[in-house]
Amino acid sequence: MKNKFSGVLTALVTPFKNGEVDFLSFERLILKQLEEGVNGFIVNGTTGESPVLEIEEVKALFDMAKKLCREKVPVILGTGSHSTKKTIQMTQLAQEWGADGALVVTPYYNKPPQRGLLAHFLAVADETQIPIILYNVPGRTSISLDVETIVTLAKHPRIVGIKEATGNMKFFDEIKAGVKKDFILLSGDDASCVEFCNKGGHGVISVISHLMAKELVNLVEQARQGDSTAQKKYEKYSRLLGLTYIESNPIPVKAALFLQKVIRSSELRLPLVSLKEEYSVKFQEELQKLDLI
Repeated sequence: MKNKFSGVLTALVTPFKNGEVDFLSFERLILKQLEEGVNGFIVNGTTGESPVLEIEEVKALFDMAKKLCREKVPVILGTGSHSTKKTIQMTQLAQEWGADGALVVTPYYNKPPQRGLLAHFLAVADETQIPIILYNVPGRTSISLDVETIVTLAKHPRIVGIKEATGNMKFFDEIKAGVKKDFILLSGDDASCVEFCNKGGHGVISVISHLMAKELVNLVEQARQGDSTAQKKYEKYSRLLGLTYIESNPIPVKAALFLQKVIRSSELRLPLVSLKEEYSVKFQEELQKLDLI
């Protein structure tokens, strides 16, 4: 399964309409992504507004994604939380439901020291049989895995990779130098993901792939093949990247998907709110300029 976690994997939004999950839009989104060549999906991640989803909704979203993918690409479930016990329980459910892997974020808010992070991830891995991908995103959690901790965790047979979202290439180089060759290195930072892959990364868990899947799949593949011009080509989308993160994810990408008529509403669940109108206008202009709408 390890070699299946590569290329462009989309961290799926959860469409809502009138307060409920919009499964029609969710299906439309997945089918469009598959048509454009994405290599996998994450359900119930931060982009999917995991903190505000009920467990029954998560199960229904996962089941639909798994059914639509027909085993052609992996479906990974976000299972991390600030509680080790709850993370274990959710990861066990992911295994029971048939997820291809679990994406486990560093425990947020608690701010454990490195020995706590080590104990947390080892406990999750020891209590489950599913492949686990670490998720390091200090911009959201306020803590970061150290290189030494990552290298130690990478020795566990069920911890197969990391989503590294700092965008720090020096940090990436240090991780790459310390882990075994088959440990999967996935970028979690859209802005630097092409450079990340050009330097030896295996792919990206992406947000902007919602809007330009085909283009990003091609650029990431070029970068992985050693094409040094891929990063320059990616600069064409720099303004779109900026707009995609102009407010907290997934506020902007939902607005853009609505403009692309992929989802029927840009609705979010509180405490997230809709994108400012001035930004929506800029989004529409840029999508039209790039022939993405």
